[in-house]
Amino acid sequence: MKSLFRPLIVIFAVLSAVTGLAYPAMMTAVGQAAFHDQANGSLVEVDGKVAGSKLIGQQFDAPRYFWGRLSATAPMPYNAQGSSGSNIGPTNPALVDEVKGRIDALKAAGTDMSQPVPVDLVTSSASGLDPEISPAAAAYQIARVAKARGMSANDVAALVDRYTSGRQFGILGEPRVNVLELNLALDAASRG
Repeated sequence: MKSLFRPLIVIFAVLSAVTGLAYPAMMTAVGQAAFHDQANGSLVEVDGKVAGSKLIGQQFDAPRYFWGRLSATAPMPYNAQGSSGSNIGPTNPALVDEVKGRIDALKAAGTDMSQPVPVDLVTSSASGLDPEISPAAAAYQIARVAKARGMSANDVAALVDRYTSGRQFGILGEPRVNVLELNLALDAASRG
């Protein structure tokens, strides 16, 4: 019986060392060397302080800022520990209430409601953490943001264009605008 346990203990110790120590240490080293920014959360700093992450949305609801997608995370919006979608289907009255609530918030903030509202401004993303909106959603908000900041709509539109990213590798995904980076650029432009 003793002869059976020795190989089991050796295999357990070797696999524990490989999968529990060596492999994680190697992946951490590769991540830090090859993808330093991403491995550390893609943090955005302003004046030496962390303002947020490029990868996780934030709550912006003042009229002077561009608003991102709604967040369905609990217990608070954009909670990275509670990443999840709302799982509310298109026939669920809760989805209709959510959309109506966001449309009412857009109206109250002074958004021109004469154009159709882009869907990504009134629905949450699958993760609840989406940091980006479509160029159409950004364009929809330009007049409100420009008025609230006392800037020309053309200047705000130029910032939107500058912070619009195209498809990855020219074929993957859709064009998008990172809300945090755009709002920080607006703050910088307002100060300057």
